[in-house]
Amino acid sequence: MMGDKEIPKKQAANGSKNKKKKKRGGSKKRMTSEQTSAYNCVSEWVFLDRPHSPTTDDFAIPWNQPKEKLVFELHSHSIHSDGFLSPSKLVERAHQNGVKVLSLTDHDTLSGIPEALEAASRFGIKIIPGVEISTMFTQGRDSASDEPVHILAYYSSCGPAKFDQVDKFLSSIRDGRFLRAENMILKLNKLKLPLKWEQVAKIAGKGVAPGRLHVARAMVEAGHVENLRQAFSRYLYDGGPAYATGSEPLSEEAVQFICETGGVAVLAHPWALKDPIAVVRRLKEFGLHGIEAYRSDGKLAAYSDLADSYGLLKLGGSDFHGRGGKQESEVGSVSLPMLAVHEFLKVARPIWGRAISEILENYIKYPSETNFQLIMSFGMPKVCKGISPASCPGDFMGQCLSLWLTNEETQNAEFEAIKLKLAAISTNQ
Repeated sequence: MMGDKEIPKKQAANGSKNKKKKKRGGSKKRMTSEQTSAYNCVSEWVFLDRPHSPTTDDFAIPWNQPKEKLVFELHSHSIHSDGFLSPSKLVERAHQNGVKVLSLTDHDTLSGIPEALEAASRFGIKIIPGVEISTMFTQGRDSASDEPVHILAYYSSCGPAKFDQVDKFLSSIRDGRFLRAENMILKLNKLKLPLKWEQVAKIAGKGVAPGRLHVARAMVEAGHVENLRQAFSRYLYDGGPAYATGSEPLSEEAVQFICETGGVAVLAHPWALKDPIAVVRRLKEFGLHGIEAYRSDGKLAAYSDLADSYGLLKLGGSDFHGRGGKQESEVGSVSLPMLAVHEFLKVARPIWGRAISEILENYIKYPSETNFQLIMSFGMPKVCKGISPASCPGDFMGQCLSLWLTNEETQNAEFEAIKLKLAAISTNQ
């Protein structure tokens, strides 16, 4: 993992299997019929906004034909937390690297999602609204065994259900990050490494809750360390002389909260944990859906086996921050197998469908301009022809359902009733 928690990657001991093979000419490897079926289902969802989905019966591609590569990037950061690129620049970078689906997962904030969506509409990339939530895992009265655990939350095209509750939940964590950064600065000052709050706040940027990476960058600028890695290895590592905690919720509370607000909960970088088995065992009881088992250097066998043992999804992402250097994986560098992506969407799409239904039902109950703008800030689709979002928000959202969910997902009594209610709102207005 990079950024807020700098942990060196373990090598062969973790069973890392590098899947990269040198290409020496010849044709592309053909998919099996099972892989093609998964590809067709995934591409139907990825290309919902296209006039003709390549997975309809008329356009389905035979199993033995080469197909467009669908690159999923499920772990990335922007300047809204501890990344170096703006959301729009991140999306552009992802596009250059062939990414088709990007999840922006800034630490404890969803504030970068609207900008990412705006940029994605220009580059033809699909955005999964995400967030990496800082939590604390405790094994009882022995506080020495406590350790920070990060949980990735993946939400629907319309963002989380109960957005106000999510915003309050994340705001509380961000407030704790400010206090935590101040405590780290105090500890560094006591270690005769003078650092000012203004330096860290300037690096973090206006309104951004500072993390360890911002403190580390300030240390480099002040000349206290030669580079970021040295700042972490000497002072800011978990339990280090300048380490501090904030007001993180318990890991199990965060997982449960993600599930209650229409999200998919995935354990981030389990290789950074002291006892990943204990963490997975506990969090599975509270609804954990998956763990990261893939990195840019391949699948980690130990964590793939751990996922299998507890019936969890196997995902992964680059954890891209945009800082450059040999230690960072490039955005889009993780090769997620299509079967793994398919399994992820099989679990996620029903959850997201229920969340979208709840969001729209809430709008039907409280059809305010504020609620409409909130939905559009996450689910900002390409403008439906012939309908003005401002004048007919109900009709607009009714038509946009086909961009958020597949026809199969919306062709049921629940969504038919929602469409009628949305149309009625537009008529009344």
